[in-house]
Amino acid sequence: MKLSTRGRYGVRALLDLALHRGEGLVLLKDIARRQEVSLPYLEHLITPLMTAGLVKSTRGARGGVSLLKPPSEIKLSEVVQLLEGSIALVDCVDNPGLCQRSGFCVTRDIWVEMKEAMSQVLDSTTLQDLVERQKRKDRPEEMMYHI
Repeated sequence: MKLSTRGRYGVRALLDLALHRGEGLVLLKDIARRQEVSLPYLEHLITPLMTAGLVKSTRGARGGVSLLKPPSEIKLSEVVQLLEGSIALVDCVDNPGLCQRSGFCVTRDIWVEMKEAMSQVLDSTTLQDLVERQKRKDRPEEMMYHI
């Protein structure tokens, strides 16, 4: 599976919101600048995130966006599923009826295992986990002293 820019940029936008949580509403133009994503594309990504109840948008002079849930409650599996759809590598993983060979196809078994492994990683990773990882990456020189 190859994540599209939709999935990658959507996760980055949510990570940006999580990193700035507690600072009030965040302007989309600031997220776009920090994440190096075009503002129109980011605006397009925010809509499904709002519909899913992950992000809230407030209009007006003091408007912006914010997370509706704590970062620890937002799993990457939810975000990727929302923005990308299924993470199955081939269609027969989600719909075995598409192929008459599904019942005895050993390669399909591998594709199923790959989907399960990716799902496990995405399901066990939250936005808070990404925030913590980002904070460690922001200070790599400090981490050298803890080895």
